[in-house]
Amino acid sequence: MARAAVSGRLAERLRWRVARLVSFGDETEAARTLVFDVPGWPGHLAGQHVDVRLTAEDGYTAQRSYSVASAPAGSQVELTVQRVADGEVSPYLADVLEVGDQIELRGPVGGWFVWRAEDTAPVLLVAGGSGIVPLMAMLRVRRAAGSRAPFRLVYSIRTPEDRYYQPELRHDDPGVDVTYLYTRKAAPDGARPPGRISAADLHSAGWPAEFEPACYVCGPTGFVESAADLLVSLGHDPSRIRTERFGPTGG
Repeated sequence: MARAAVSGRLAERLRWRVARLVSFGDETEAARTLVFDVPGWPGHLAGQHVDVRLTAEDGYTAQRSYSVASAPAGSQVELTVQRVADGEVSPYLADVLEVGDQIELRGPVGGWFVWRAEDTAPVLLVAGGSGIVPLMAMLRVRRAAGSRAPFRLVYSIRTPEDRYYQPELRHDDPGVDVTYLYTRKAAPDGARPPGRISAADLHSAGWPAEFEPACYVCGPTGFVESAADLLVSLGHDPSRIRTERFGPTGG
């Protein structure tokens, strides 16, 4: 019976579902957040992703994976998509899709890079660019559940204009500390000059290794590898460092 139940849940996650766009809004000039209604959505965990499939009139299909940005909310699923100039999927999602239009979603996918509200250990989130998306889901689940687990977010982006979720991350959320790192242009009131993430950044804005925080690192492959190595060099247990990376196509 248990095996049959697991098989049934897996089949549900592998099934393509019709998703209808109900609202959208721009995060930056290069990224848009899309809210879909997905009838029969089985729910998801913070950190999971979905597969998105587009089908052209001639039958050609293109598929990409996108992290879920939202906390579980019934049949609604929120994705934040960064436009890739020569991409097959992201330009359509970010520039063409209108409210009422439909796409296909499959998922949720992933069980390693997740955070659950019952976890009480300190959490360190390290985001590079659009890698903030699944980490934002974790922050939203924390808030929705009334969790007191202490969070620290270290968010590395090129310029202040590239920040996602600006109003929400400015919100005074007790137990959550946010540190921005800029690689090309710093904020006018910033003391840190532009540059890549360093051990000093993670030492000052993260948790001491002896606190044994759960570390989640997400972003482009090079960023993730560098940040994970820096955390290990600072004494963090590699088994407590979970990573999620993406390539240049966002696939």
